[in-house]
Amino acid sequence: MHTPDSPVLHTQPLGPLWPTLDPFLFCAHHDDAYPAGNGAMGVQAVELQGRQMGSDFSRKDGFSMYHGESVPGFPGHPHRGFETVTLVRKGLIDHADSLGAAARFGGGDVQWVTAGAGIMHSEMFPLLNTDASNPLELFQIWLNLPARQKMAQPHFTMLWNERIPRLVQADAAGRRTTVTVIAGALDGAGAPLPPPPESWAAQHDADVAVWTLHLEPGARWTLPAVRGQGTRRMLYWFVGQGLTVGGQAQAGHAALEVVPGRALELLNTGSDAVECLLLQGRPIGEPVVQYGPFVMNTQQEIMQAMQDYRRTQFGGWPWDSSDPVHGSAPRRFARHPGAQTDEVPQA
Repeated sequence: MHTPDSPVLHTQPLGPLWPTLDPFLFCAHHDDAYPAGNGAMGVQAVELQGRQMGSDFSRKDGFSMYHGESVPGFPGHPHRGFETVTLVRKGLIDHADSLGAAARFGGGDVQWVTAGAGIMHSEMFPLLNTDASNPLELFQIWLNLPARQKMAQPHFTMLWNERIPRLVQADAAGRRTTVTVIAGALDGAGAPLPPPPESWAAQHDADVAVWTLHLEPGARWTLPAVRGQGTRRMLYWFVGQGLTVGGQAQAGHAALEVVPGRALELLNTGSDAVECLLLQGRPIGEPVVQYGPFVMNTQQEIMQAMQDYRRTQFGGWPWDSSDPVHGSAPRRFARHPGAQTDEVPQA
């Protein structure tokens, strides 16, 4: 029960898709215990038995194939009208798209794709290890675009792990909290990396933040109040045994809409680390009409998106297969259309 002075406004359970607040549309946490690969970056045939191939979300034996047939993941599919922000905590993702761009990223990297007027892309999960398991953990977040930006030119940005700002703060007892700042300013973390230019997060008054929090056992850290007017904030607690928020003990892992205009002390009361994801922003406040991978403002715009996709395939698919992977070397890179050299991680 939430009282008028409660630090938590609403609590919702964490399921396969986590509840979100405007301007966010979608948040999925994938945590897959992929086995040793088959030498071609896929799952060994014996591991595929008993699955609904092509649409496997079963988590049988601790993993899903999703829409992949041999290599797990999401073969080429379209998007229009929003952005995807993909945070990879473990494992690797191979990206390819209708712009001709490609990337391999993982281990803390973030890819931020502005679909805008339309893009096709694939997100495959190559299993490079043939003599050990291939765990994969990631968040995929959909961030809406305002009406004036929905037909922006498609764009993708890599935020490499080595450059993402972090705040590491010890409390009076020396117990540390680490805040990883994918978007939004946090005092003490250094300057945030710029979001894509057409993003809602690039608007100076949108107050968008995407942070991950890691609290050591017993650590306490004060989450600062939001900076903007009208900002809403969701704190997802998904790892750990005990968490209090603003002095209020939480019953279990959950999506917690917290009071935005108040600084709140977070305390890890368990014997293991606590981990949280924070999403916040000023709502866009426009109608949302969604049909699968298209998110627009009206039903007519959805019908136009479907017609445009059937007619143009959003630029076509320049790859030999719908599920390309980028070789057996673990090298992380991004290859932008027209660039003479690959972008690679740099500190």
